Amino acid sequence: MCHAAAVSTPEQPRTVAVVGLGAVGGLLAGRLALAGHTVGALARGATLDAVRRDGLRLRTPDGAEQVAPVHAEPDVASLLEHTGHPDLLVVGLKAPALVDLAPTLAPLVGPATTVLPAMNGVPWWFARTPDSGLTGDDAHLHSVDPDGAVGAALPLAATLGCVVHLAASRPEPGVVLHDSGDRLIVGEPAGGTSDRAEQVGRLLAGAGFAAEGSDHVRGDIWFKLWGNMTVNPVSALTEAATDRILADDHLRGFMVAAMAEAAAVGAQVGCPVDADGEQRLDLARALGAFRTSMLQDRDAGRPLEHEAMVGVVSELGQRVGVPTPYVDGLLGLVRVLDGSLALARG
Repeated sequence: MCHAAAVSTPEQPRTVAVVGLGAVGGLLAGRLALAGHTVGALARGATLDAVRRDGLRLRTPDGAEQVAPVHAEPDVASLLEHTGHPDLLVVGLKAPALVDLAPTLAPLVGPATTVLPAMNGVPWWFARTPDSGLTGDDAHLHSVDPDGAVGAALPLAATLGCVVHLAASRPEPGVVLHDSGDRLIVGEPAGGTSDRAEQVGRLLAGAGFAAEGSDHVRGDIWFKLWGNMTVNPVSALTEAATDRILADDHLRGFMVAAMAEAAAVGAQVGCPVDADGEQRLDLARALGAFRTSMLQDRDAGRPLEHEAMVGVVSELGQRVGVPTPYVDGLLGLVRVLDGSLALARG
């Protein structure tokens, strides 16, 4: 997993395009712009209007605010006119939104563009590396890239792995509230080190993030998923904060069983988990009451990221012959919830 030390500051300004000005994408866009890089972003609706009018506003819990000079455009063609082929393309979309938007993103990826997906769950490229042990269609994750459009638009050769360890929210359009944390793990999908991973790490460190290089970023991605894949959907299903969920012995037992299945799947795809499920939940419980990202999505009326967090574990379990009845049950419950919420939204 992550073994390299935090990296130093960048040497020169870069051109950055950000797709998705939500909490994480907005924080990256704002910090990079404030660090002196040219940042253009894809935004729509009230967010587009707010950023064009007031700039992108970054807030901290103590009320401090900075206005970042982020240039917002409503479509890829307009964004491309501003950034050209960017040095760095940050994808900060929710997984369901990326599936819908992916076919339009290909023009942003030039021969020297590095794609950095700063997203929840397992990314589309996860099983396409040699250490996954999967080949051909078995390496195509239909749960997160149903028709292959994401992989076609954002090729693996251009992509770095990224794991986000921070808490942020979007209280209103054009405003990002950075609650806590600033850790970003970056690494080559196939493992090892590279100049481009080090360059992106320096870019992020210069923008104030605790950027770390990893020689096994797939393992870091899976470990984060293993810790989040139960609490997130359970919180959306119950509309409860984590303190109430983790205080219920029956729910804890269910989640630990699902985590054991995910660990068994990870071991078969090159991402073993050397940790105990009960202890991991104890760590989450020690953080107190918080509303998970999936519960925040439910509150805001957004589609739930169940496929990238739960569906992918079930799919990989089928590929490698690991039974996942607890994961499958959780997936069925949250899929039906997401469908019901979609019907309610009309």
